Amino acid sequence: MHKQIFVNLPVKDLARSRAFFSSLGFDFNPQFSNDDGACMIIGENIYAMLLVERFFQGFTSKPIADARVSTEVLTCLSCESREEVDALVAKAVAAGGRAPNPKQDHGFMYGHGFEDLDGHVWELSWMDMNALPPRP
Repeated sequence: MHKQIFVNLPVKDLARSRAFFSSLGFDFNPQFSNDDGACMIIGENIYAMLLVERFFQGFTSKPIADARVSTEVLTCLSCESREEVDALVAKAVAAGGRAPNPKQDHGFMYGHGFEDLDGHVWELSWMDMNALPPRP
């Protein structure tokens, strides 16, 4: 099976995007970062490659979606607690992102999310597996 995941996202301003995600507590791998892209470390073996649009375009013949007007992907990250979900959304909004949807509380599962500076949707969720309803 696969050992790593790299989500590749186009960004308009790499320095601004790096600053945004750094303010949320994410680190970057300098070995895989340069003026064209930055390798954001999400978790063990999970990365987001933030690629400037002209560089991203070199990997596809299709037009790049403008994530501010259409959705190309919903990236969901697990969190350790409800508080972590809320804290990350608050940091994202304070750094210039926005929270387009209300929180979702289903008891055993709690979620919220934000859009980054380029409009990419980052959903955040916490689940209490012990409170998960039994399958019918």
